[in-house]
This record gives sequence, C-alpha cells and structure tokens, in this order.
Amino acid sequence: MEAKVAGSKDEIPIGCVIVKGDEIIARAHNLREMLQTTTSHAEALAIADANRVVGSWRLEGCTLYTTLEPCVMCAGVIVQARIPTVVFGAYDPKGGCAGTIYNLLEEDRFNHRCDVIGGVLEEACKEMLSDFFKQLRQKKSAKGPS
Repeated sequence: MEAKVAGSKDEIPIGCVIVKGDEIIARAHNLREMLQTTTSHAEALAIADANRVVGSWRLEGCTLYTTLEPCVMCAGVIVQARIPTVVFGAYDPKGGCAGTIYNLLEEDRFNHRCDVIGGVLEEACKEMLSDFFKQLRQKKSAKGPS
C-alpha cells in the first residue's frame, strides 16, 4: 500500500511498515523527490515515526517490512534502532545491504544483528518497481532531450 502511494507521487515505489506485536505502529513511503532530502527513504521515515510512537530510539520487539532490500543508509538506521527482524520483498542488485552487496543487518562485528527474511512477495515487488522505471523512461522519452 505505501509503495503504491509513493508511486502515485512519482516517487520510487518503496513503502515501509513497522509492526510491534500485532499492531502497525508506523508506516511511510519514499519522499526523496518531494522533499528533496537524501534521507527521505521509506525505512528512515518509518523508523523516525516509530521512535515517536514508542518514545524511544530503541525499537526492540518490532518487525520492519519494506518493498526493497534496504540500502546502506537504511540498514545502518535499522541496526542503530535495534530492530530485531527485517522482512523485504525485492533484492536490490545495485544497492542492497541485507545480503546482496553487503549484509550489514547480520554483520557479526556490530553490537546488534537482525534476522533477515528476503524475497517475500518478491515478484510483485520487482514488477511494481520495474513498471515504475519503465513508465519514468517513457515520460522522459516523450519530453525529448533536455
């Protein structure tokens, strides 16, 4: 759902939901283009909201769900937030840091490690991302050279 909202705003369709127990405590989608801030990834925004809801920087007992394998920045924030479980859809061959390029979430040298479950609804997530970029290329092509 959050990923679709992002796509409808011409943002890369990545969404994130954080659950504690059986309750969604935070949700967000990419807002990097709208806000023009590097850190406005879905995961970082959702973590900030979850911190406010929980009243702590520690998100122990939470599970983070996201459309795409976390990047280096988001993986770092996830580790710092002490989130125990991360579930993602599509693997990211160009920037994935939950197993593809690096595995920062399960790195033994950090003081916190996450359980990582990748590839959940992978085909649907890949298709949504692929369709978004295909449409973006078509829009750019229709505009002509800049």
